[in-house]
Amino acid sequence: MSRLTINLIGAGKVGQTLCRLFADQGQHDVQDVFGRDLQRTEQAVGFIGAGRAVDSLAALRSADIWLVTVPDTRIGEVVAELAAVAPAGPAVAFHCSGFLPAAELSPVRALGWQLASAHPVMSFADPATAIKHFPGCHCGLEGDAAAVETVASLLGGVGARTFPIETQGKALYHAAAVFSSNLAVVLQGLAREAWMAAGVPEIVARDLNVTLLKATVDNVEALGPEAALTGPAARGDWSVVSRQHQAVQTWHPLAGDAYDSLSLLARRLKRGGSTLVPVDEEG
Repeated sequence: MSRLTINLIGAGKVGQTLCRLFADQGQHDVQDVFGRDLQRTEQAVGFIGAGRAVDSLAALRSADIWLVTVPDTRIGEVVAELAAVAPAGPAVAFHCSGFLPAAELSPVRALGWQLASAHPVMSFADPATAIKHFPGCHCGLEGDAAAVETVASLLGGVGARTFPIETQGKALYHAAAVFSSNLAVVLQGLAREAWMAAGVPEIVARDLNVTLLKATVDNVEALGPEAALTGPAARGDWSVVSRQHQAVQTWHPLAGDAYDSLSLLARRLKRGGSTLVPVDEEG
C-alpha cells in the first residue's frame, strides 16, 4: 500500500488509539484532527504524536483516509456537515460503529468517496492501554469493496485481524459483542452488589468476583460455553433455581427477572447445546 494521509474526525478514545497506532507504525501520515473542543483536540494530538488540531470541519485538508469516530448518534449529522465543506476527489471514509452500516456516511459519497465501517472488537476504556492490546484485535469490516480492501490493509498494518460482516446482520453482530463484553461487566457489578447485600465484606466480594471470572474465562476458552457451564440450572436443580430466584427478586426485582431468564437459557444451553432450543424446563 502506498503512503496515505489520514484525517480524524472525533478525537475520542477510539480515534486516538487508532491514529497513535498509525503514527507509531510510520507508514502513513496522520494529518488533521478535528474536535469541537480545541483544547481537548490538542491533547489528543499530543497523545497521537502527530497531526494538527483543528476546530472546524472546513479546516480539514484533503486526505486519502477520513476516519470518523464521533458517537454513533452523531455520525450522520457530522458527515452531512462534512459533505458541505470537504474537497471532492478519490478518498475512503470509514467509521468504527459496530451497529451502524457504512451507509451512515452516505452524504460524502457524492464527493466521490468510498465508504466502509470497521469495528474493533475490544475495549477502548483507556487509549494508553488499548494501543498495547490492539495487535491481534479482530475487526469486523463492511461497506464498499474497494474501501473495505483499503481499510483492511490499513488496520492489518497495525496488527488487526479483519473479517467481513454482512450489512443486514450488523445489529445482531453488535448485540453479540454487547452480550460478550458490556453486559458481562454489568453482571460482575451485580454479583458484587449481591455479595455485599448478603453480608460479604467488599474486599472479599471483589476477590471472589475476580477469581470466579478468571476461572470462567479459562474454562470457556478451553471447553466452550456448553461444557464450561456449571451451577444449579445446568445440573437440573430447578428447586434451587426457583428459591434463589425468589431471593433475588425480593432484593432487586430487575435482577430477579434477569436471573430467571438467564437460568432458563442456561438450562437450554446445557441440555440442548443451544440457547435457541427449548427443553423441558421442569424435567
